[in-house]
Amino acid sequence: MAGETFLNAAGLTKAGNDTIFSWWAKFQEAKSAGLPAVNGTIGALLEDNGELAINKAVDSAIRNAPEHEIAAYAPLAGLPAFLDLSKSLAFGDARDELENLGFHFSSTASPGGSGALYLSANNFLDKGQSILLRDRYWGPYKGFLQNNSLEYETWPLLPPNGNDTHPFFAREEFEHKLAELCSKQDKVMVWLNDPAHNPTGLSMSPKGRSVCLESFVESALNNPDIGHTLLIDSAYSLYADETHAWGDTIVESLENGLMWPENLLFCVAVSLSKSHTIYGLRTGALVSMHPEKEVTDRMETVLCVTARQTWSATPRVSQYCVSEMHSSEEGGEAWSKERDRLKSLLDNRRNTLITECDKLGVPLNPTMDGFFAWIETEDPVAVAEKCAEHGVFLVPLTGGVRIGLCALPTQSVPKVAEALSKAMS
Repeated sequence: MAGETFLNAAGLTKAGNDTIFSWWAKFQEAKSAGLPAVNGTIGALLEDNGELAINKAVDSAIRNAPEHEIAAYAPLAGLPAFLDLSKSLAFGDARDELENLGFHFSSTASPGGSGALYLSANNFLDKGQSILLRDRYWGPYKGFLQNNSLEYETWPLLPPNGNDTHPFFAREEFEHKLAELCSKQDKVMVWLNDPAHNPTGLSMSPKGRSVCLESFVESALNNPDIGHTLLIDSAYSLYADETHAWGDTIVESLENGLMWPENLLFCVAVSLSKSHTIYGLRTGALVSMHPEKEVTDRMETVLCVTARQTWSATPRVSQYCVSEMHSSEEGGEAWSKERDRLKSLLDNRRNTLITECDKLGVPLNPTMDGFFAWIETEDPVAVAEKCAEHGVFLVPLTGGVRIGLCALPTQSVPKVAEALSKAMS
């Protein structure tokens, strides 16, 4: 095998191209050939004219950054102002309420949400242990886990057999898998991408989130010697109708008498890539919350050391500029106005797709927020290939096809529904 002399065992197993980028390449090839191709592949928000959508308030802040803030290192943990902002981006108004209820927060800057996920994978489970994911998830999760010698198990994205007792949350299956992991591991961790799930656009209902939290708390109470970490991947949440849904759910549950176990750590992986349209500046944070300050202080130390040993420091300029922008009422309002415009763009595309698919009898999955929609199919590659024959390029993933609403021009959405109808028939 080529490279065997130089590569270790893990390196020898790495092969192939990223599915999303390979289908993006197919779209580019068709476009270069002069074909009327429609791009629903990439996970970046594009304007209807195909140009990258930019939040002008953020762009202006970065272009006016002082030289020192562009060139200098950031502190290893991150700029203090950015770390403070990341806690508010993670929890919204619920942050103040949780602090009043006695909770403490820590934050470590990371290169995007991916870096935040890596921090958790590297520190919150032992090698060989399994994380719990929903059975529809962002593909790179597997790579983060494999590179930290972790396995994974899944529970269904939606309740089987149409059971909607707990809307958009398969409670029985979740609790069963959690109990299985507790029977063989001394630590358990769940990664939950909500609201605005990638790759489906699904957002759990308030009731579903409440029940999910209750189930996790109950597991922690029943297994006091097992560490429980619930991590919310919030990459797309600031484009959701309920932008800080989990912070609100926790506050409401505590006010209704929920007792928080000492062996439960709650984390949020924050990403500025989508919310602030600075994908390439690689800026995010892992925010941790616990009722004991000693615990969050320890998280701060451990995660900072991990960052230092992995990527050194997260880019400074984006931390500085975004923090400065949000520190003023004028800057925050300018960002919000642009974010609302971009969210409206996504909402219009989603509503059009739902309407057009309904007209044609296309079985689109429930989709509410964020960048994507999803169609379940047993042969996603065949469906994607048939769509491509009709000039529509989507991404086949495990269990279905991802529709990148973020990239689709609004006027092309009916064509996507038509291609899906032909492909599914």
